[in-house]
Amino acid sequence: MDLKPEGALERGLAAQDAYPGRRAQAAALLERENILAYLLLTPAVLTLLIFVAYPFCYGIWLSLTDARIGVAGAFVGIRNFADLLHDPIFRTTAKNTFIYTGATEVFKLSLGIAMALVLNKRFRGQRFARAAMLLPWIAPTVLTALGWKLIFDSLFSPINWALTHHYAIFGGWRPLRDGPSWLGVMPWPMISLIIANVWRGMPFFGISILAGLQTIPDDLYEASAIDGASAWQRFWRITLPLLRPVITVVVLLSTILTFADFQLIKVLTNGGPTNMTQVFATYAYQVGITGGSNIGMGAAISLFMFPLLLIVVVAVLLSLRKE
Repeated sequence: MDLKPEGALERGLAAQDAYPGRRAQAAALLERENILAYLLLTPAVLTLLIFVAYPFCYGIWLSLTDARIGVAGAFVGIRNFADLLHDPIFRTTAKNTFIYTGATEVFKLSLGIAMALVLNKRFRGQRFARAAMLLPWIAPTVLTALGWKLIFDSLFSPINWALTHHYAIFGGWRPLRDGPSWLGVMPWPMISLIIANVWRGMPFFGISILAGLQTIPDDLYEASAIDGASAWQRFWRITLPLLRPVITVVVLLSTILTFADFQLIKVLTNGGPTNMTQVFATYAYQVGITGGSNIGMGAAISLFMFPLLLIVVVAVLLSLRKE
């Protein structure tokens, strides 16, 4: 006995015949580059919205409130930012951040260029040297900081031991009677942070500039050498101008990361002694989390330099676009 209503078989066959047509339409849509591009970008965009955009926007909202941990707080506008201008510790923090960032960027750029020029030459073990150059950059930051903390330790520092005891290194001459208090007495704590940051960040500059050097044609150097240009003149007239876009982008990215540096300073000095090595990230953590739990003020500290950094980023990107 046939229980199917009249015409059901015909409708089922028609639906089956429609599937290939739908698949063909979907395939045709995916062949359109703009639709395929949006489809492939969707996971990345959702990830950025959830894990970057939302926390950032929420942080802006917190900076405009007097919220504390566990307490929502009320809207106070820009009062937190105004109060920071009258905070002497914050002024010291701002000065430290600029000194720390400026000094490290100068050394990382100079040493990174030198490293890239050396590794761009052909020599035995070149591949191993290039791979080894990345070790400071890929090592976990906390592990790096712990290693430097041991190096700068007041009792077990190998640097101080060499400076005060190992005469053979210096030909029998004792350079210092007592080694520096690397993490205790200014200016050594800030110098220690700069040394550790330069050691960690220099490979990023070196490998990026090395990649830029690989794109410069050898014909330019050969032609300039034939014209009588010295190695120094070739560096200033050919290498640096052609590397300017790469150097600009690398310095910009490194500056943003250094401004937000936290782990290295937290482990080495924790902002001490007496707030002399506080930077924006560590002071924001101290005020917003471990200190008074004033998370609104902590968010304001973190975002205080955001407008300036945004202007710098936009200006740099516009200049690169014009070039």
